[in-house]
Amino acid sequence: MTSMVNRDNHPCFNIAAKGTCARVHLPVAPNCNIKCNYCNRKYDCVNESRPGVSSAVLSPDRAVTYLEEVVKSLPETTVAGIAGPGDAFAEPERTLETLRLVRQRFPHMILCLATNGLNVVEYANDLAQLDVSHVTITVNAVDPAIGAQIYSWVRHRKIVYRKERAAELLLERQLLTIEALKQQGILIKVNTIIIPGINDHHAFEVSKAMAKLGVDIQNCMPMHPNQGTPFQDIPEPSVETMHALRRETQTIIPQMTHCTRCRADAAGILDHDRSAEFRGCMKTCSQNPGPDAPSKPFVAVATLEGALVNQHLGEAYRFQIWEQSSSEYNLVEERTAPEPGGGDNRWRELAETLKDCRAVLVSGIGERPRRFLLERDIIPVEMNGFIRRGLDAVYNGSNVAALKARRKGTAGAACCSGQGGGCG
Repeated sequence: MTSMVNRDNHPCFNIAAKGTCARVHLPVAPNCNIKCNYCNRKYDCVNESRPGVSSAVLSPDRAVTYLEEVVKSLPETTVAGIAGPGDAFAEPERTLETLRLVRQRFPHMILCLATNGLNVVEYANDLAQLDVSHVTITVNAVDPAIGAQIYSWVRHRKIVYRKERAAELLLERQLLTIEALKQQGILIKVNTIIIPGINDHHAFEVSKAMAKLGVDIQNCMPMHPNQGTPFQDIPEPSVETMHALRRETQTIIPQMTHCTRCRADAAGILDHDRSAEFRGCMKTCSQNPGPDAPSKPFVAVATLEGALVNQHLGEAYRFQIWEQSSSEYNLVEERTAPEPGGGDNRWRELAETLKDCRAVLVSGIGERPRRFLLERDIIPVEMNGFIRRGLDAVYNGSNVAALKARRKGTAGAACCSGQGGGCG
């Protein structure tokens, strides 16, 4: 197909565009298929600007709604990207559907994504068909012995690999991905996280290998020490170290020198990120139902006594099902929740049980059940208070975020892992 996109207007790939062209990241990828020893993904950590951080996770259709709102305020937006907060191809269907919807709505928009490259090669043709013009792949090592120190595990086709076998598999898949994308004419940037004492001495070898593959640009990024990770006590590389490393690698492959280590929900011009301004809009988009809501007439409610939304998803043994009729709300029926302890199967079964519901009102929910519900276009709405207020928010579009409150003194109030043991 003939591209309608001006590829020069990507501020990360073209430094000349960084002061005039804005980008927006659409956080539609909640999960990851590898575990890096420097990564600790947190949601809604508003004071941090780094990959893996996002204020919300959007479904594909709500991502387009959010993008429309951003473009209204930032008409200089030229790029829509998917950069997490997990990996864009841990769940490829979500990413491809988002890209498809954005391409339909914004035919001139640059589409890009960031990935570890593990699960991309099979989708190279799909990306080309959608006119995805820019892809960033994180390649931290081209020696499995070094990669084994960086990655705790790699999960591919439901099998978990560890140590050198994990690093070897990841590298093999990354090289295949780069080759396949270059054959499609896609511009490739490689991010290399520089970790003192681990791969800082190895960056030049990474640069040489990437140059041979025809990679367009490399971004050597200093590792940001994150609490709760195996590398939390490794200091960030100094500015002088990074300057020297980039001077060396510049002789092999062009270097990006203006990276701002963007959040997974970044928005705005690189030097003037405005994601904080759109945080409320993003959360509203993540919680309110999309335009296909009329095909889902009901709302499920987790309630103890039938008046208040006061149960965590994993605590609920039944759900009330409500519908709107004219200006009134009617209780239609009650549905039994799946038994605790089934892991992911429990959440799949619950999503099937509530498949005709556009939303479910709960006082709390874990990330894994949230993902399974969103995949079926069921919006989890976290709140405390009267059921009617939640129904008003869902059916009439009032502010859902204003309803949310932290519960105290109950089993579901603590941060929940959502592994199926009973608390969602």
